[in-house]
Amino acid sequence: MTNLGIGLVGYAFMGAAHSQAWRSAPRFFDLPLQPEMTVLCGRNAEALNKAATKLGWNQTETDWRKLLTRDDVQLIDVCTPGDSHAEIAIAALQAGKHVLCEKPLANTVAEAEQMAAAAAEAAANGIRSMVGFTYRRVPAIGLARKLVAEGKLGTIRHVRAQYLQDWIADPEAPLSWRLDKEKAGSGALGDIGAHIVDLTQYITGDLITEVSGQLETFVKERPVAAEHSGLAGTAGVERGPVTVDDAAIFLARFTEGALGVFEATRFATGRKNAIRIEINGSNGSLAFDFEDLNELHFYDATEPAETAGFRRILVTEPVHPYVAAWWPPGHLLGYEHGFTHQVVDLITAIAEGTDPAPSFADGLQVQRVLAAVEDSSASRQWQEIPS
Repeated sequence: MTNLGIGLVGYAFMGAAHSQAWRSAPRFFDLPLQPEMTVLCGRNAEALNKAATKLGWNQTETDWRKLLTRDDVQLIDVCTPGDSHAEIAIAALQAGKHVLCEKPLANTVAEAEQMAAAAAEAAANGIRSMVGFTYRRVPAIGLARKLVAEGKLGTIRHVRAQYLQDWIADPEAPLSWRLDKEKAGSGALGDIGAHIVDLTQYITGDLITEVSGQLETFVKERPVAAEHSGLAGTAGVERGPVTVDDAAIFLARFTEGALGVFEATRFATGRKNAIRIEINGSNGSLAFDFEDLNELHFYDATEPAETAGFRRILVTEPVHPYVAAWWPPGHLLGYEHGFTHQVVDLITAIAEGTDPAPSFADGLQVQRVLAAVEDSSASRQWQEIPS
């Protein structure tokens, strides 16, 4: 089996999740290529070495550019804040490295356009790229897409999507890079709203064509973090401005005429990571909540009214997407499994010489939706999404 050397840039929250996926994928799935956790990259040498030991990486580098010239690295995995996605990903593609890049693809549409162009050029030379909309790989989401594609819901009329968190509901929660527009590009809109934009388009097979939105920053100033890890931190004495949105809401129209209602917020007190999707069609409906991620609820409107009702499907059978590689029916999967499935699909595409999905072009389309929501909030007008 041919090895695929991985160079991961970033070792915090997403870096740890991606590391677990690279470790687990070849141990549970029969892969056409063997991923090697070759090198972990970060700026702080001391913290980097600790992370490499903990997460299982063989070597370390403090400059991501060195990964581009290493013969033992064939794929660059980008898990940095959004302000460095374009620079790293484009350089890696031009150096002939496959690329997996965390979402959202970039901080601006212009950056995303450059990345998509670089990906298209690299693909002509057999170099593959993928953007990390990991929730696509939840088995229940895969089943939802299948039901829609098979026509079980009929004509799609309504799409409702929420991504609800509360990790900064406390006004004294400290600042992090996710609250800095220069580093993150946007707040709840891009960080979590991007996921529900991608998920609804993926499940329905339709694209969002226009939006009307509103952004809000509830807490304009916060303590500067004395230290930070993942989504948590310790507040210091100094204070600084919040330069991104805390919450985003928007209406949307889809290609085939469906109406959409979207909400992304970090102020939904008590909701930790609720991704709620409900889709209503002429023949049925489906509903999903990530806080019960092994379940999909399905309503078949063609059944007799006497016995019709939402059906709870426990998506843990071997016939369900990805599940056959894991545990017996009823033994539940978790957050980390989506990242493993992402690795499986990417490695398979590289080995087969096909373009993985979601592509950088898909990431660009989501970026255009996010930008349109931001423009709509500023102008108080509907905004069309460029094709």
